[in-house]
Amino acid sequence: MPRLHIEKLVAGGLGLARTPSGTALVRGGLPGEVVEAELKVRKNHLEGRVTRVLEPHPARYQKPLPPSADLPLEYPAQLPIKQGFVQESLERIAKLGAEVLPIQPSPSYGAEEGLRYRTAAQYALHPLGGLAYRQPRTSDLIQIAHDPLIAEPLQPAFELLSGWPLPGLEEVVLRGSIYEHRVQVGFIGGQARFFKRTALALVQEGVAGVVWAEESPRGRFRGRIQHLAGATDLLEEFGGVLSTVNVQSFAQVNPKAASLLFREATQIVSPGRRAVELYAGSGVLSLHLAPLFKEIVAIEINRNAVKRGEADRNRLGVQNLVFKQDDARVLAKHLPADLVMVDPPRAGLSPEVLGALLEGQPAQILYISCDPATWARDVGRLVQAGYRLGFVRPYDFYPFTHHVEVLSLLMR
Repeated sequence: MPRLHIEKLVAGGLGLARTPSGTALVRGGLPGEVVEAELKVRKNHLEGRVTRVLEPHPARYQKPLPPSADLPLEYPAQLPIKQGFVQESLERIAKLGAEVLPIQPSPSYGAEEGLRYRTAAQYALHPLGGLAYRQPRTSDLIQIAHDPLIAEPLQPAFELLSGWPLPGLEEVVLRGSIYEHRVQVGFIGGQARFFKRTALALVQEGVAGVVWAEESPRGRFRGRIQHLAGATDLLEEFGGVLSTVNVQSFAQVNPKAASLLFREATQIVSPGRRAVELYAGSGVLSLHLAPLFKEIVAIEINRNAVKRGEADRNRLGVQNLVFKQDDARVLAKHLPADLVMVDPPRAGLSPEVLGALLEGQPAQILYISCDPATWARDVGRLVQAGYRLGFVRPYDFYPFTHHVEVLSLLMR
């Protein structure tokens, strides 16, 4: 079994090591560690996973964590690594030496830093009973007795479902609200009619609501959905804005960290007449920035997200925010604008969106990203076209994982 010295972590949370046969990228190692690993030959490198840690990092986290926690370090030791991901991407990919402000740590949710932050989680049903995580990049299931990363409102539901007979299901999904201290449950797979009584029983046990969704090759909650019992929505607070969330919707899973980002966004943006938000979801960012503009257009392709956003807008009395259910690629139809806000998926900006930005030349582009590499690629192109990168700060939305969020502002 090859012995490797992990030099550093690179994109995707992989440990980089040098071998006589070339560069190795391995999952499960931390910077400075000596490990044994199983390796496979890829086109330009070796790739594999750690099988044994021979010389651990002095700050390696010793308590149990779920398999999704691929950065098992004491919390303060995680932050410089994530800061480095953003700095390295900016220098290596964007070819820029702009200042990266210190990373904003995740606010605490309890006595121990970095835990109890997730207000959403999904689990497979283990064949022997209980809940399980899928091992990354495999179909292997790892049964777990507890999950220290999920928020307090989710903990009782996790314990309840771990001991509840759920034959026929493929997955269960939890979505909680820290503001309301309630949780919804989603059932994935099987047939809805078989779970109606179970849903009613869960509501009697304190679960706020239950929905069912068919298993779909397009992804979770991309097929038929049926409400089974209890509440259809929850309210969560994001920086003073109460937003509607539910188990089948996307919303930031670390509300306190997201709140800090939204508030800082309002401080770095210059007011203007018109703003456009792409990939808007239910428009939480637009609701924060609405006082700074006479008009905001929020563009989101998902119909249910638009409906939730419109309901939140009406409940909050925000009159200058308009939602458009459409693809982000229609940006050109909504320009000119003083500000364009983008928070794209991991793939970054599509060629159509990037082209519209370069042609429409809004005075400001607020770019929020969950992937430093694609963010740096897009930022580099925008700077080459005449923009200046005036603000960059990493945010830690996902402690104990390699993921890092980036808040940035480009100006002409």
